Amino acid sequence: MAEVLTALRPTAGGRYVDGTLGGAGHAAAILAASAPTGWLYGCDQDGAALEATGVRLAEFAGRFEIRRRNFSELDEWIPAGSCDGVLLDLGVSSPQLDLAERGFSFQNDGPLDMRMDVRQPMTAAKLVNTAGAEELAKIFWEYGDECESRRFARAMVHDREQQPFTTTGQLAELIERLSPRRGRKAHPATRVFQALRVAVNDELGALDRGLTGALKILKPGGRLAVITFHSLEDRLVKIFGRNRARDYTFSGTDVPELRMPCVPELRIVNRKAMPPGPLELQENPRSRSAQLRVMEKV
Repeated sequence: MAEVLTALRPTAGGRYVDGTLGGAGHAAAILAASAPTGWLYGCDQDGAALEATGVRLAEFAGRFEIRRRNFSELDEWIPAGSCDGVLLDLGVSSPQLDLAERGFSFQNDGPLDMRMDVRQPMTAAKLVNTAGAEELAKIFWEYGDECESRRFARAMVHDREQQPFTTTGQLAELIERLSPRRGRKAHPATRVFQALRVAVNDELGALDRGLTGALKILKPGGRLAVITFHSLEDRLVKIFGRNRARDYTFSGTDVPELRMPCVPELRIVNRKAMPPGPLELQENPRSRSAQLRVMEKV
């Protein structure tokens, strides 16, 4: 929390965006720090999260606008060049993980769902039960870095002919049978579950669009803070910042002789991703894998 406030520097009269409201902890902190006249645009695709947000932000009534939308659509409803700071806190929220019926975790058996927005038709069960072995293997490898991706995919296609996959426990049991835990700290299904979640929610596509939209709605001098939880997200954010901070462009391979000058759009505030501080880790142990990158619009 402290790291986010330091990054965004909220002040009275400023206009800020929380594109992933979740439990509204960050949103409340930004509104408190920008009192009495700061304004917040907030959105989340999870209807349950928005219900909780309304209660959490009640004390700041009249100083925020909330919509049920994906952060990839920020530039569709927030005026261009109007904001002093944008926050994107990626990944799955604790309520989503803790509710078995949402299907994000194998810790408690529940329907194989994984949708952040329950209005969308695609679920993890639908994907696992209809995609071919090659497509599944590609998802597990590219989005989960799973070295046994092909083996797991073939087994899923084989087993679903006998009985479709409908629960998280059913899928986790198959993977653990193929790759026994044998004292490993992480469950063998961890990477597969991550990959399915990323695919079901088009998380990388949404992030790519969201970063571009965030840049559009920021004022010059406005800051973009992004919290990632796995290397795929962090790499995408890092590359986005690096490309927009260059003072040159190029086609194909980056060869110095063929570079063409251009005006940078961003300034990288922290060259290295920042881990959570001791207080954040104490208050939220799940933040241990979080990485914060901060950029400033030129």
